[in-house]
Amino acid sequence: MILMEGVAFFFSWEVSLIEWLQANLSNAGVAILSFFSMFGEELVLIFVMGLFYWCFDKKLGKTVGLSVLAGLTWGSMIKNVVLRRRPYFDHEKIRLLREIEKGADIHDASAQGYSMPSAHSANATALFGSMALDKRKKWLTVLAFAIPFLTGISRVAVGAHYPTDVLAGWALGALCALLIPALQSRIKSTPLFYGLILITVIPGLFFCKSADFFTGFGLMAGFMAGTLLEEKRVRFEETKKPLAVILRLVGGVTVYFALNLLLKLPFSKEFLENGTTAALLVRSARYAVIAFIEFGVYPMLFKRVKWAS
Repeated sequence: MILMEGVAFFFSWEVSLIEWLQANLSNAGVAILSFFSMFGEELVLIFVMGLFYWCFDKKLGKTVGLSVLAGLTWGSMIKNVVLRRRPYFDHEKIRLLREIEKGADIHDASAQGYSMPSAHSANATALFGSMALDKRKKWLTVLAFAIPFLTGISRVAVGAHYPTDVLAGWALGALCALLIPALQSRIKSTPLFYGLILITVIPGLFFCKSADFFTGFGLMAGFMAGTLLEEKRVRFEETKKPLAVILRLVGGVTVYFALNLLLKLPFSKEFLENGTTAALLVRSARYAVIAFIEFGVYPMLFKRVKWAS
């Protein structure tokens, strides 16, 4: 377990801003901000990616998914180079109001991750930014600015990040939202495109020590393998039928929770949380299986079950 490691650096105004926000936040304010924090979290990301991929626009779902996962893995690699400690590590008046990795020691850097850039801010920006750039709808453009902004503010207010972490996260998310579709349009071979992206993240396996990288790497590998399987063998059709949309989404979320539970069963809780290389690799493998089934195997039902078509 890696406790309290890293580098502390900050501007005095950042600390003052976090302390002021926390001193003036009510319980309702904390709850509202926690809601916006969810827009950068794993389950919500999979839900929104699935909404497009499983239902409305498969191609956009792939673009959105890869933009988000690139931001997640690249951001984690940057974190493991910068090693910036979270604000509540070093300032007694700053409290962590929303845990990053629930159930783990809040001062365990391996579980909770480092601070710069903010993954939640990057994820939200990549997610909504890539949708807005593809669809060119005014309401999506508004969301592409509003949701990442509120997500970033929430990460500062709950004590998980300095404001400069959020600025870096927004910049990384915007880069992914612009770069991934641009590369996708120029590289016509999907396996080649995926391979080039993977090459950029494989080095992280050798120096990253935090769980967030191994989560992102596993999700990316599984997402790529699953979408390749779908492209070659499954080829399901999108749907806008309300009942089919609801059932596909409910089914996808159910599959996620079921797999997340089942794939943990062979291992003890102590092993899964000990932060060793073996535990982190198991984490990657677990998330790779989840993403592969969610985006490659689960869509097979759409062609075979009437209620999902």
